[in-house]
Amino acid sequence: MRKAEVSRRTKETDISLSLELDGAGRAEIGTGVGFFDHMLELLTVHGKLNVKLVCRGDLQVDAHHTVEDVGIALGGCVKAALGDKRGIARFADHVVPMDDVAAQVAVDFSGRPALIFPDKIAGSAGGFDMELVEEFLRAFTVHAGCNLYVKLLSRGNRHHEAEAVFKALALCVRDAVKVVSDEIPSSKGMLE
Repeated sequence: MRKAEVSRRTKETDISLSLELDGAGRAEIGTGVGFFDHMLELLTVHGKLNVKLVCRGDLQVDAHHTVEDVGIALGGCVKAALGDKRGIARFADHVVPMDDVAAQVAVDFSGRPALIFPDKIAGSAGGFDMELVEEFLRAFTVHAGCNLYVKLLSRGNRHHEAEAVFKALALCVRDAVKVVSDEIPSSKGMLE
């Protein structure tokens, strides 16, 4: 099993996270931010990951540190679980519709972080500041070491926009980390 664990403690958050890449979509998630827990559960279930996550954050301030630090921890776990990335598909892309919305996501686990997310989600849903979707994606991208492209092909309900993005990301992670050969998927012979 490709898996990793991280404990991350700062003055702002205290995180315990375990991840299995070759999972069954089992989610045990508690961050204290209900909408964010819902998005992480979607990522876990549709990505066929097993995730156990407990985060205690400074929610009396707001959810920013919790969301960003969970992105850091989850990205780091994915990178650690991938090891030298031998045999992974590396690339994946998906379009996911969610009622009035459609999101397109593409990922490359190249080792070089880059987030392209031109379609900001503004406002709030369920008391959740939707700008934090981008903060999570950025933290995940940097610490997983991946290129991540996110485009909203059709705009609409904010909850649906976030849900489509997280589901499309889940499918991309699932497919990109899948073992498809016994080689390093790079013409250089290595990935960062």
